[in-house]
Amino acid sequence: MSVNTEGTPEQKGVRTLKAAALLATYMQAVNLSLPNAALSFIQGSLSMSDDEVGWIFTAYLAASAISMPLAQWLAVRYGLKRVFQTALALFTMGLLLGTLATSPLEFVGARIVQGAASGILGPLSMAIVVELLPAARRVKFGHAWTAIVLFGIASGPGIGGWLSEYYGWRALFYISLPLTGFIAIATALSLADKKAGKSAPFDFFGFGTFTVGMIALQMMLDRGERMEWFASSEIRAEALASALAFYLYMVHILTAKVHFLNKALFRNRNFVFSTIIFFAAGFVLLSTMALTSPMLNELLGYPPATTGFMTIPRGIGLLSAFILMGRISESLDPRPWVAAGIALVIYANFLILGYSPAMDWWPVAVTGAIQGIGLGVLMPSLAKVAFSTLAPGLRAEGAGFFNLARVYGSTMGVAVVQIFFFNNSQAMHQAFASHLTPYFIAAHNLAASTSPVATAALNEMITGQASFVALVGQFKLLLLAMAVVSPLALLFDKAATAD
Repeated sequence: MSVNTEGTPEQKGVRTLKAAALLATYMQAVNLSLPNAALSFIQGSLSMSDDEVGWIFTAYLAASAISMPLAQWLAVRYGLKRVFQTALALFTMGLLLGTLATSPLEFVGARIVQGAASGILGPLSMAIVVELLPAARRVKFGHAWTAIVLFGIASGPGIGGWLSEYYGWRALFYISLPLTGFIAIATALSLADKKAGKSAPFDFFGFGTFTVGMIALQMMLDRGERMEWFASSEIRAEALASALAFYLYMVHILTAKVHFLNKALFRNRNFVFSTIIFFAAGFVLLSTMALTSPMLNELLGYPPATTGFMTIPRGIGLLSAFILMGRISESLDPRPWVAAGIALVIYANFLILGYSPAMDWWPVAVTGAIQGIGLGVLMPSLAKVAFSTLAPGLRAEGAGFFNLARVYGSTMGVAVVQIFFFNNSQAMHQAFASHLTPYFIAAHNLAASTSPVATAALNEMITGQASFVALVGQFKLLLLAMAVVSPLALLFDKAATAD
């Protein structure tokens, strides 16, 4: 997996290859959140039901989570250049399929292809840049790489909202096609096509059982509401498959010598507790986006471009705090920063519970910025705690699982909030409608003395109010997710490098 730095001039080729790899990192991250502010356009164009909208995110995330653990093994087995360019071609195909989609199934299928390729592109882009850096700079590059990923996720709604409003939602995917062309040319010219030595054995049984368990669980969560949960044979089958797969995986972990995740990782208190909190941070990170954009766009009536721009304070807060945390001395204890980050995220979600249909953009900007700062403080601090007491030989595998926890947290978070949102919307609609009695003069006169059109308008108003209350209530779920894991911050061992 060496890089070809020969050419005229040599340094220009290295800079171009580095730029292409970093651009690939940004591209695979931004495409996760690009559709966020354009959901109403996509939903209307493809006739997607409300419960199918969440699949736009979960399909991408779940596919990425499945392919991510395979990236390094595939690169060693078949060559970095070959695997990277194949993943790039698949990503391009997913973009094209997204622009051609005419039904929800076709669009979700395109997102699966994009996500599966994204799970390969991310780790291999990092591997390419690391090889180009001097040894002294490689250790700190992980922080910069994560900042690029977060910048992609944070900037996606703003870019997507503007593109969809002025050029149509299909422009969300057309915009990435020139980027894939540049990356393909740069890697074709500058990245050497050499295999490394014999690849290390990969635990396909452990990987397979873990993956099947997660896929079955994800499908159960995504389709449970539509299929009326365990009244459906499909949901029962998915629940059984998930339980059986996780059982086999646990047995495999306890009995096999070589397996997908080294069980030594789970004997390290700091790593385990940090990973659980990182899962909760992922649960909050994307779920907030998935809830905020529909609230602004559909319930408060903001156009997609404005909806996207209103997410900018959150992104600025997230990136600014993340970058500043990277400049804090390594000698400082990161545990108080973990507690501070959790506290800020919880406080921001508490403020969101006070949202009102009569509010303007200011509360959304303020709470978004506070939550972004909290996540920007929390995520790098967690990484320091997680790896401060982990043996150096476990850090590569630990880093993969640590990032995987955030991805799975995001995909599970979107699925869970969608479930509770629809259930609570129906409950609030019934509660509001039950109070529309003849004693409520205005509502009674509107319903009784005018046409059926007015009655439909009254129902639409009730539905909007119920949806708003139910949607804001989901932030209470995100608040609870962080509150439940917050005591773990008190159980960390004192950070002491294990080198």
